[in-house]
Amino acid sequence: MSTSNSSSAMTSQANVSTIRTLALEFKSLQEEPVEGFRVKLLNEDNLFEWEVAIFGPPDTLYQGGYFKARVAFPPDYPYNPPSLKFLTKVWHPNVYENGDLCISILHPPVDDPQSGELPCERWNPTQNVRTILLSVISLLNEPNTSSPANVDASVMYRKWKDSKGKDKEYENIIKKQVAASKLEAEKDDVIVPTTLEEYCIKHKHRPDLDMDIADYYVDEDYDDDDDDDYDVDDNDEEYCDEEKDDDDSGNGES
Repeated sequence: MSTSNSSSAMTSQANVSTIRTLALEFKSLQEEPVEGFRVKLLNEDNLFEWEVAIFGPPDTLYQGGYFKARVAFPPDYPYNPPSLKFLTKVWHPNVYENGDLCISILHPPVDDPQSGELPCERWNPTQNVRTILLSVISLLNEPNTSSPANVDASVMYRKWKDSKGKDKEYENIIKKQVAASKLEAEKDDVIVPTTLEEYCIKHKHRPDLDMDIADYYVDEDYDDDDDDDYDVDDNDEEYCDEEKDDDDSGNGES
């Protein structure tokens, strides 16, 4: 076999493995959602692009907000990280003006002393979409101002925090964006949780088109016994630190 044919075969095999991994992760997030998020496919024929709806966490400036983002996966996922771009305007020290999210967990696993990041803070293949979403929630609560993507937002945030909320510039911008996002939620017929109780409620998954597609990729086209397939780890900490139900009611993490 020629080198080019061998390379093409390896690429095809990698894509099959990646598709299966994405299908398993998507199915997992449909069956056991992460509090404060809703995921769906941007296009039913493409598992490499997801739309994520992020609900602002209670008791934060983003409470009641509805922020859409696009997650794009590389062909060699999970060995390299996806990218996350906000489609809704988000004023935050770690979000570029074009919506791109800057967070260590989404940076490629390379040794870059100039970045100021430890290798353990960057992406590694044991991470998954669930851990990314939990990291986003954490970042909304506690921005990283040491290397901001939006310098103006970072300066405003520090003023707001140092003044213990007396300097309102940062807060007022976010409140306007939250109010605008609520109108978008109404258009999408989405009820945004505003209390901790609503935010932490998990509902059993109701089968829909996206779920059927994930099942198709997992159970039919890509259902093999390859022991090298990436396993999805669902045992991550969540924003809501509640006791897991012993009756497997669907209200706790698997």
